[in-house]
Amino acid sequence: MNPGEKINDTIDHLNHWLSGQNWKGYDPYDIKAVPCVIFLIRKGNNLRLFTLVRELVFEFFYCFPTLSRKIFNVKPEVNAKAMGLFATSYLDLYKYSEDKVNIEKANWCLDWLLKNKAPTSIGYGWGYPFNWQSTEFIPKNTPNGIVTTVVGDAFWNFYKFSKDQKYLNSIVEIARFLYSLPIDKINNEQICFSYTPLFSNHVHNLNLFVAEFLIKTGTEIKEKEWIETGNKAVNYTISNQLQNGAFDYNGPPEKPANYIDHYHTGFVLRMLHSIWKLTNREDVFLALKKGFGFYMNSLFENETIPKLKPDKKYRIDIHSCAESINCLTTLSDTFPEAKSRAEKVLDWTIKNLQDDTGYFYYGILKNRLFGYHFKSKIPYIRWSQAWMMKALSNYLLKTHRQEF
Repeated sequence: MNPGEKINDTIDHLNHWLSGQNWKGYDPYDIKAVPCVIFLIRKGNNLRLFTLVRELVFEFFYCFPTLSRKIFNVKPEVNAKAMGLFATSYLDLYKYSEDKVNIEKANWCLDWLLKNKAPTSIGYGWGYPFNWQSTEFIPKNTPNGIVTTVVGDAFWNFYKFSKDQKYLNSIVEIARFLYSLPIDKINNEQICFSYTPLFSNHVHNLNLFVAEFLIKTGTEIKEKEWIETGNKAVNYTISNQLQNGAFDYNGPPEKPANYIDHYHTGFVLRMLHSIWKLTNREDVFLALKKGFGFYMNSLFENETIPKLKPDKKYRIDIHSCAESINCLTTLSDTFPEAKSRAEKVLDWTIKNLQDDTGYFYYGILKNRLFGYHFKSKIPYIRWSQAWMMKALSNYLLKTHRQEF
């Protein structure tokens, strides 16, 4: 069996499992939308006793994810972000094989997305199908920049593939929503986009997702203001790159999160790579190169296993594995050494985290009370299956297309 056939077999196995799910599944954050859990999160931010109770409850969710959802009657749902990822994945698979089943699935996902937009005052947006307690409370289906750019990427890929004006119309509406997100003007040359329309915050990966979408859409339709605004957002993030090449999750004036993790780093690198290709900015390339060096040297064990953080191996999260394969594959045309690393991660992930029925586990976790390691086998639909389908299809298309 050649490498392309091996990946095809893995995808077929995942597809077989997905066919019985009707696009629905659990999410790592759905159980945190239960009212009593939101109460604990809010109280835990201020009172030490509630913080302890909250952490014990979360540890129970962590170790017994399926049981805890049954106890709290959390139901599997369709997730717009997953649908955007599936749409892009099935389009990639169609490009690889020209199997009409794949384009039919991709179109079904896009149709669902157009019928299930979140309420917005301007343009098209999508959110999560559950309430979400961050620093502020975010109600279910509140449109946000992360979900909307992932969905927007699916419409962008269909437009570039087909040149059909209807996809461009959706892309423009998506860009209009993203452009309307709250902006913090740091100075005349730097801005930062916020996560949702509800409040202002500073998150580097979100800021770059929005910037990249505005730059490419603005370039396509010759909307100069979108391009300029996107570049100002890029200025903000690259100006806050750490000395070692990493990016903290937060940007100033937020208090530093001191949180540098695998998958958010991958998101930042992929966006910098795309923005560099769109703009040919030398400063963006230098930030990308420095960040890529940090990523390769600090976020893998034995050049194979994606670590959660530079100083923390566990949890070995399927989200980190998927983003690693996706990021390394995407960057391999610029940094050739990324290709062999992607192959190692892919082989390890399939061997260690794919179930016999086809789906991918959440990961290998460490019990925070007693220190033992265990595999969490819950099949999260967005966090695990959709991102792995995206990673597998991207890898197959870019690495083995010549075998078709």
